Amino acid sequence: MNFLSLFVLIPLLMLGGLYLAKGIKAIRGVMVAGSTALLILSIVLTFLYLGERQAGATAEMLFRADTVWYAPLHISYSVGVDGISVAMLLLSAVIVFTGTFASWKLQPLTKEYFLWFTLLSMGVFGFFISIDLFTMFMFYEIALIPMYLLIGVWGSGRKEYAAMKLTLMLMGGSAFLLIGILGIFFGAGGTTMNILEIARLHNIPFAQQCIWFPLTFLGFGVLGALFPFHTWSPDGHASAPTAVSMLHAGVLMKLGGYGCFRIAMYLMPEAANELDWIFLILTGISVVYGAFSACVQTDLKYINAYSSVSHCGLVLFAILMMNQTAATGAVLQMLSHGLMTALFFALIGMIYGRTHTRDVRELSGLMKVMPFLSVCYVIAGLANLGLPGLSGFVAEMTIFVGSFQNFDVFHRTLTIIACSSIVITAVYILRLVGKILYGTCTNKHHLTLTDATWDERFAVICLIICVAGLGMAPFWVSHMIGESVLPVVSHLIP
Repeated sequence: MNFLSLFVLIPLLMLGGLYLAKGIKAIRGVMVAGSTALLILSIVLTFLYLGERQAGATAEMLFRADTVWYAPLHISYSVGVDGISVAMLLLSAVIVFTGTFASWKLQPLTKEYFLWFTLLSMGVFGFFISIDLFTMFMFYEIALIPMYLLIGVWGSGRKEYAAMKLTLMLMGGSAFLLIGILGIFFGAGGTTMNILEIARLHNIPFAQQCIWFPLTFLGFGVLGALFPFHTWSPDGHASAPTAVSMLHAGVLMKLGGYGCFRIAMYLMPEAANELDWIFLILTGISVVYGAFSACVQTDLKYINAYSSVSHCGLVLFAILMMNQTAATGAVLQMLSHGLMTALFFALIGMIYGRTHTRDVRELSGLMKVMPFLSVCYVIAGLANLGLPGLSGFVAEMTIFVGSFQNFDVFHRTLTIIACSSIVITAVYILRLVGKILYGTCTNKHHLTLTDATWDERFAVICLIICVAGLGMAPFWVSHMIGESVLPVVSHLIP
């Protein structure tokens, strides 16, 4: 069996173990064992990949395996990884692992919750290892479907509305995506669904590219919170339970940026060069609009959700700049945002679980009653606004430096506009931290609250270590990513 298939097999075994588990301890045991195995597997894969590259491996994708599923349509179970895939698998494993501990005391229907959570995780892992268009789309759908129940059953607030809105909008994006994928397949001659083979053949007519590229980019862009299709994101994040928000914002939204880069840009480079200005304007709006919207929110989750719209907009913005530095920054931003937004949502869930409110106007002086959670919230905020030494600075600096390498006025003007999001982010983060953590605690009930428990501390510390580690030692990651974005970027250069 191929090594990469373990990323799908382990979640399948977890599903079986959860189904058979009796009692909360057994359920937790299955989740801890499975998520730990996935984390170890992703770390081992990272070292194996780096070792293969240092040994001189030149293949674009490593650890490949191909098994024919349906020969008449050339559908195969084709898997392989490059530096981008390895980074995304590592991020996913970290979020699933920490999300397990963030859901440690979830009630009711604990078994059912973790079954859907694991199915969602399996879809994410399968998507990142796939190099076949059909297989990738299949895992994409597997990752989306559980969101409806996870939010609709275990969410809070307007959870039914949020779950329905999220599902309908993402399914609409999937419809665009399916049409785009079929267009790519038949436009390339209808002989293969392997992404690498289609890119090598490079035979999709330009006229067809101009049709399928917008559909494919929009299909993935909906999940990446592309303006004006972003409205599902704040409602979905605000209503989702803590670990689902972590996985949704931290990993699931990255499927959008990854798909835009791996499929839309890579397979249809001429159309990308011709139509990039349209999506650059839309992503530029996402970056600035998301930051401004976060400034006027009063719900902690909505603030972080609109912040995610801005930061995920930066990912698509950098991809469309079509150079190695900006593309490397886009992947670094996916990693950075995934870690820090998971940290934010974990902390917000822990604060809400104690105060029973997410309204900024009702929170103050929390540093006195829950110092551990408050200090961690400050660290998350500093990472979000791009403090040097944390992951946000490395990612955003790489994006803006790469974007400014385009010498024409249009690209540089948009880059300067996007840079303004840094200042706007600093405004709402510093104001938020000052309001809820410092000052006098006005609610007497809050004075009796407790700080984080062991399971909460463990999850939060793991995420902070990753955020700080990426910020202080980014070069091995950026080098691994930079080598892998080069084959895609070389296709995009006219």
